Amino acid sequence: MSYQSVFKPGLLAGQVIIVTGGGSGIGRCTAHELASLGAHVVLVGRKLAKLQDTAGEIVADGGRASFHACDIRDEEAVKSVVQAIVATQGRIHALVNNAGGQYIQPLAQMTAKGWQAVIDTNLTGGFLVARECFVQSMQQHGGSIVNIVADIWGSMPGMGHSGAARAGMVSFTETAALEWATSGVRVNAVAPGYIASSGMDHYPPEAGPMLREMAGTVPAGRFGTEAETAAAIVFLLSSAAAFISGSVLRVDGARPQVRLGWGDAAAPVAVQQRDAVKPFNGFHRYSVPKIFQA
Repeated sequence: MSYQSVFKPGLLAGQVIIVTGGGSGIGRCTAHELASLGAHVVLVGRKLAKLQDTAGEIVADGGRASFHACDIRDEEAVKSVVQAIVATQGRIHALVNNAGGQYIQPLAQMTAKGWQAVIDTNLTGGFLVARECFVQSMQQHGGSIVNIVADIWGSMPGMGHSGAARAGMVSFTETAALEWATSGVRVNAVAPGYIASSGMDHYPPEAGPMLREMAGTVPAGRFGTEAETAAAIVFLLSSAAAFISGSVLRVDGARPQVRLGWGDAAAPVAVQQRDAVKPFNGFHRYSVPKIFQA
């Protein structure tokens, strides 16, 4: 079995696309779809073993992939990795700026070190990778960048460091779209809402009940899938989005529109049953996060 993409076969043939955080979750799913559409996917992340596993899956499925271990918060390391990719592949056609992470903690208990770690990962690291892809390849050849942000509309109580970083990345997306347009570079963002991704397994066990109840606050009545997020990314990388730049594409089931008394935990929204809004999950290697398997 192979990835069941809604996009035409060969859509990204011949393209070299970097996916940061490509060893797990949305990044892994996106890498699989990009490879199934003909791209050579370059996985970048901190944990070499995860990158190797994902690259092995892609190759086993008939795709092409390579990988580089890199802490995207390290400026010199980012420069070196992008240089190595350009030297090996010739150019970089696209970047999926997906790497990130956060933890649950109220602002009053957050240390400066914890705040800075999340800002560095979710904002500064993404900036460094995008800048180097632009300077070392896209400034000369053009390209497309998709930054992965989050559902920050209404901010992110309980994860204020991530909310601030993701809002900063939205602003960076808009600025880069303008500054880099004359080089033929498009810069957009995808903002996933509540997605049933392996990333949820990084939260502590005590967060389980809260996470399981979150689906009841979504007008669509469910969590989104990794594949639904990946499809949005692929669209923005495709030629169909040639006139889209500086935009944020939300993948969130209308969750930010929920108001008090409409879809809160005390009065869950009615689950949408129509065929037109059935979940899409084309990722043949997807597994349900452990937190939902209890």
